[in-house]
Amino acid sequence: MTTPPHTAGLRKDISLFGVFAIALGTTISSGFFLLPGLAFAQAGPAIIVSYLLAGLVVLPPLLCKSELATAMPRAGGVYFYMDRAFGPLAGTIAGLSTWISLTLKTSFALVGSGYYIGLFIPDPPVLLIAIVLALLFGGINLLGAGKTTRMQSMLVICVLVLLCWFSTWGSFDIDTSRFNNFWGAGSETVISMVGVVVVSYMGLTKVATLAEEVRNPERNLPRGMLLALLAAGLIYMTGLAVMIGVIPAAELAETYTPAALAAKYFSGQAGMITISIAAIASFLSVANAGILSASRYPLAMARDHIFPRLFRRLGRFGTPLPAISLTVALIIAEVIFLDPLIIAKYAGTMKLLLFAGVSAAVIVMRESKLDSYDPGFKVAWYPWVPLLGIVLCVAAISVLGAASIIFAVIMIAIAVIWFHFYASDRVDRYGAIFHVFARLGEQRFDALDTELRGIIKEKGLRAADPFDETIAKARVLEGDAGTDFETLAAEVAGALSTETGRSSKHFLQGFLEGTQIGATPVTGGVALPHLRLQGLQRSHLVLVRCKNGLNLEVGSGIPGGKSSQHVQALFFMASPEEDPAQHLRLLASLAGAVEQEGFMNRWLGAEGHADLKAALLRSDYSLTLTIEAGSLTGTWIDRSIASLDLPDGILVALVHRGTERIIPTGRTKIERGDRVIVIGEQDDIQQLRQDLGL
Repeated sequence: MTTPPHTAGLRKDISLFGVFAIALGTTISSGFFLLPGLAFAQAGPAIIVSYLLAGLVVLPPLLCKSELATAMPRAGGVYFYMDRAFGPLAGTIAGLSTWISLTLKTSFALVGSGYYIGLFIPDPPVLLIAIVLALLFGGINLLGAGKTTRMQSMLVICVLVLLCWFSTWGSFDIDTSRFNNFWGAGSETVISMVGVVVVSYMGLTKVATLAEEVRNPERNLPRGMLLALLAAGLIYMTGLAVMIGVIPAAELAETYTPAALAAKYFSGQAGMITISIAAIASFLSVANAGILSASRYPLAMARDHIFPRLFRRLGRFGTPLPAISLTVALIIAEVIFLDPLIIAKYAGTMKLLLFAGVSAAVIVMRESKLDSYDPGFKVAWYPWVPLLGIVLCVAAISVLGAASIIFAVIMIAIAVIWFHFYASDRVDRYGAIFHVFARLGEQRFDALDTELRGIIKEKGLRAADPFDETIAKARVLEGDAGTDFETLAAEVAGALSTETGRSSKHFLQGFLEGTQIGATPVTGGVALPHLRLQGLQRSHLVLVRCKNGLNLEVGSGIPGGKSSQHVQALFFMASPEEDPAQHLRLLASLAGAVEQEGFMNRWLGAEGHADLKAALLRSDYSLTLTIEAGSLTGTWIDRSIASLDLPDGILVALVHRGTERIIPTGRTKIERGDRVIVIGEQDDIQQLRQDLGL
């Protein structure tokens, strides 16, 4: 059945380069082409230091946001993280604040594009140009993230090429005397400008808002953002040096187009036109990605009932039509009513506040000790890096001035009022901070753990997770008619005891208690009793088929509450205590395999143990072979595994010989009639299929 457009999930269209392009494209824009002149008027040549310090302020929150994004790749970015860490009130504050800060950043870029386009038009209507561009890119965003990021990539490549030319060519004309009296504006002014120019780095983490649409977010999000930060820092330092060293101080302090003016000084009118093209492309990329990112906040908040249901609807291209429309309308209002420098200050204030919140959220999520909090990227030197992020952001806010701080307070007040009068009666959840309280004997919110487990299931396995190997090495038991769960669990516990050397009591107690308290998932006629035990070296699995079915009494988590479930398959899994997240990923992948169409028919119709396992194994990563004379597999008969000419990435995981289950070594000989399970990477399995003519 096709999912209706208004409930469909967002498509994963964004690659590693797409992440880099969005992050860098939304960073190298107003901060390079518009803000340097305004900032130079305040701090002089030492504005380079302000930019450098702003980059350092952003680094800890960027790392923290990478961790949160790989644990919770959901539309809404900071909103989603703050909501799940601190609860829906904090989420409302973060969602509205981030949405406003992103629209302010986008407005700033659109005004900047108006100034640069105005270089080619006498008496340019800057505001009208910005409004038309907002409408244009709103329309482009309606066509989908894939089309948007492809356009983004082209714009970023164009900008990078032209900026390399600008920095290289312009460096030959730098007049070092223009850096005299470097600290003339005073260190206090230079530091205060950090809060203003931090807007130049805001785009770096904007892409985390699109985590739900990123392919392999655990790898691509942190790499893309860190690469963009390095590239942005290099571009800002070299570009600012050229602007300050080429343009007379009085002119630089007055211009809204510093890059174009610098290019005119060292390369004439042609240079000015060239860099103006880069500036326009950059501003357009910011407008494009800014609308893309900002519009996901109303979508995410509507999904959580904090915004009206209207904003969760997706249009025919799988994009949030109402959310994009509202975002564009807000951007147009900001363009009309706010001054560019005021926009930069307000956007910087809100972003610094949110960066501090993101850093705090990492601490809360870590200290909640939720097994289902499973980031693919973890911040090093915890908790010092998140704490440093909080301190640096608060310090930067403190020097921005009273007006900016008042603006932040007003935004928080608006969010609190909105939550109280609209959302508080519509939401019933708490954040991970209650799991921290639980360690002190207070309240916790188990639905958050359930949601995070669902995210683990959607993210799937990591490359190192031994899913196929665990299935291939699993024991298989047939449940007799009339057998009860406790008898089966005792038999499984005995098998695991033999395999691991641990007492069967540990396994039996864990399986029975987990089922009694409601910790055993049941889906599609399959139960998954599971436990974690100290001292295990790997995950162990026992598959039990009950053709006649078994009525399983499963607890509900409420004293006395039970439900009876009819199951025909039970997968008993025991994993090492030390890696709870991998245990959950394996469990989630087993549940996912069960939910595939036709699974139960294949399971009940399987003629042997190898066929039972084949019903669970991922076909792209495994192959079950019958060794028969007269076929290409017949060439394996009477040969050791080590002598087989197999692709490098292939592992012979198990040999079924009649009722015997053999975990092979390189010296194990293959015999006629064996059922052999091999596992490996997709390309290697495909190569083996071709070699065997399958």
